[in-house]
Amino acid sequence: MATARTFQDLEVWKLSRSLRRKLYEVAKTLPAEERYNLAGQIRAAAISLTANLAEGFGRFHYKENAQLCRIARGSACEVQDHLLTCLDEGYISPTLHQELDRELTTFLRTLNAYIKAIGSPKAPPKTQ
Repeated sequence: MATARTFQDLEVWKLSRSLRRKLYEVAKTLPAEERYNLAGQIRAAAISLTANLAEGFGRFHYKENAQLCRIARGSACEVQDHLLTCLDEGYISPTLHQELDRELTTFLRTLNAYIKAIGSPKAPPKTQ
């Protein structure tokens, strides 16, 4: 795995950015009565994906980074629930729901691998 120089180099951040853009588009299509409730919650959870990954990358300690990644993971699950609400209420099609859910699943798998990779300090070299 190549070392990322900025958070924008992270594959997981790139996935979250793509998701955020698509989720903002979904939020724009919701009916007026959902503008401040469901749409606002979708936007907030979507921006949490990218923002927490960026903030975590900027933290000095790996434990802080991992914690912010776990917050992003929670936001991804929140988005999954909001999308189910959109599906149940007929705001999005089953096809769009499946597409976004697949992307969220890919994001979560990638994020879990990233958390595992950063989740512990590097072992000190053994001395004899």
